[in-house]
Amino acid sequence: MRTLYHYTLCPYSRKIRLLLAEKKLDFSPDPEKFWEKKAELLQLNPAGQVPVLVDLNGSVIPDSSVISEYLEDAYPENSFLGKDLMQRVEVRRLTAWFDDKFAKEVSLSLVLEKTIKRHLSSSAGGAGPNSAAIRAAKDHINHHLEYISWLVDRRKWLAGDDFSLADITAAAHLSVVDYLGDVPWDKHEVAKEWYARIKSRPSFRAFLNDRIPGIAPSAHYTDLDF
Repeated sequence: MRTLYHYTLCPYSRKIRLLLAEKKLDFSPDPEKFWEKKAELLQLNPAGQVPVLVDLNGSVIPDSSVISEYLEDAYPENSFLGKDLMQRVEVRRLTAWFDDKFAKEVSLSLVLEKTIKRHLSSSAGGAGPNSAAIRAAKDHINHHLEYISWLVDRRKWLAGDDFSLADITAAAHLSVVDYLGDVPWDKHEVAKEWYARIKSRPSFRAFLNDRIPGIAPSAHYTDLDF
């Protein structure tokens, strides 16, 4: 069976978990404490980062963007990149938006400050969470939720009429923040409705069972109706 090396609250790992599930490709999840830089992970990906996919043929594919393209090329029967050239451009544009801009401004900052630093500070005497960084991320998320609302107010899904990699990527990043209880859904009803549609998809169910030791999910995390 193919193996996915991942971290439970890594948005990039969740992106690939969702994509594999949507493509109905079986895989064995292998949780990694990537900050420990274990030799096995470094052999698979010298960058020491997750996700890393090992496919049925033994191919090792690192990085969520590379894995996404690989899965689209290797298993094209059910594509999530769009039906024509400009749709594919829009899907890739929005995928990059969430993997880059949203990640830097919101999801990666919150995961680092609220989860990863717990391990770093206890193992190497590192600094604790940066409250200013957490406040900034909570402020930035409103802009992104407004943008999601603007998009789905004009389209069925983020990139158009079809559910795509853009929706998968955005939902993966938001699911991490939602676990931590930092999504102000009550202020963004349109974005909330879009997220609820994705949250109800079978591919999302595995996320609802995810747990991080010492960090309980938000009260509504497993509630499909919020």
